[in-house]
Amino acid sequence: MPSVPRLVIAAPSSGSGKTTVATGLMAAFAARGLAVSPHKVGPDYIDPGYHTLASGRVGRNLDPYLCGPELVGPLFLHGSRGCDIAVVEGVMGLYDGAAGEGELASTAHVAKLLRAPVVLVVDASSQSRSVAALVHGFASWDPQVRVGGVILNKVASDRHEELLRDALDSAGVPVLGMLRRAVQVDTPSRHLGLVPVAERRAEAVDAVAAMGARVEQGCDLDGLLALARSAGALSCEAWEPQLTTTEKREVVALAGGPAFTFSYAEHAELLGAAGADVVAFDPLRDEQLPDGTAGLVIGGGFPEVYAAELSANEPLRKAVAALAQSGAPVAAECAGLLYLCRELDGLPMCGVLDASARMSERLTLGYRDAVAVGDSSLAVAGTRMRAHEFHRTVVEPGSGTAPAWGVRSPQRRVEGFVQQGVHASYLHTHWAAEPGVARRFVERCRTS
Repeated sequence: MPSVPRLVIAAPSSGSGKTTVATGLMAAFAARGLAVSPHKVGPDYIDPGYHTLASGRVGRNLDPYLCGPELVGPLFLHGSRGCDIAVVEGVMGLYDGAAGEGELASTAHVAKLLRAPVVLVVDASSQSRSVAALVHGFASWDPQVRVGGVILNKVASDRHEELLRDALDSAGVPVLGMLRRAVQVDTPSRHLGLVPVAERRAEAVDAVAAMGARVEQGCDLDGLLALARSAGALSCEAWEPQLTTTEKREVVALAGGPAFTFSYAEHAELLGAAGADVVAFDPLRDEQLPDGTAGLVIGGGFPEVYAAELSANEPLRKAVAALAQSGAPVAAECAGLLYLCRELDGLPMCGVLDASARMSERLTLGYRDAVAVGDSSLAVAGTRMRAHEFHRTVVEPGSGTAPAWGVRSPQRRVEGFVQQGVHASYLHTHWAAEPGVARRFVERCRTS
């Protein structure tokens, strides 16, 4: 039975310090020479970038809604293969999951699926004895969730620490760290959360180092490692993408760089297993697609921040339009959808789709249950996939395209665009849940 020492870093609510503690632990354990496997509960693409910096390994997501609960353990073992310890950063509050779905996709749900001990990060800045009631409540709410320790954040002084420790003596949960109130570590945010690592790499390196130093100084790393080693074996095998034997490998271009930072690592692995050579390129810098490109994948990110630079790269915009016009498969999610539009905030984009995109004050956010409306380069009609939507933009369609998805929740509607080989949508999906997506895409690269 596979067994990897592991911890789930949770909190009573967002803003308690999960990211600082989880990223700091990854950096501190890595500095000790341990091979650290970084993971993030939920669909978020940004925190895993910081995790990657801290650990030196690719940050991966664990999302029971997108992938199904049955894949959480196998995907975890796939990412943590050969590691000494895994650190899993939770999402929102410990028991907060998909709206209206009970515990589904909550940090507690993932902790149970992984049989992993939980470390609760508590913002102690405005409490003393009450912290014991809070920790006791979270530790006793669900007997199947093992809260194995607590790390107190924003502790004001030696006297404050003494009061907190005295209170927690009766709570039955060991204190494994005390982080003093300090100047905010430099992790700036904007309209969709933290600024991705790719946009501020030098500053992000310094921020991660600062998190590691804070955790090293304020936490019992030996106690945390012992707790991680108390996790039991998992009764599943590591996930593996199904290999396709082929003599000729197709080149699939994968958009990257600061404007397109949202991509799950398993997507490239699935494409590679299906017979593709995945070649990354940067639409801000590269004026042509990679040599021999037979298909194009453009994930999410922040094209609205780089609209002027993307628009100025006219040679690449024309190359993308020509590839799409040829009938080659093009898969675009969210930011990729905006890039394929005629314009974004009045600036010319690729013009593949007869649609105009603009920034909006309204945040669209949430899990979605979607069904493919018709056949496309990604799926056959009727294919059901779980998805996530997260953007502050609006796309106003013209004519000449069919929708990509029928969205069944929270309200029924059609969404996205299918046009020749193009599949473009606001919905983020995780292809490990439906590996046929990658195989179908690569097969269309061969036949288009």
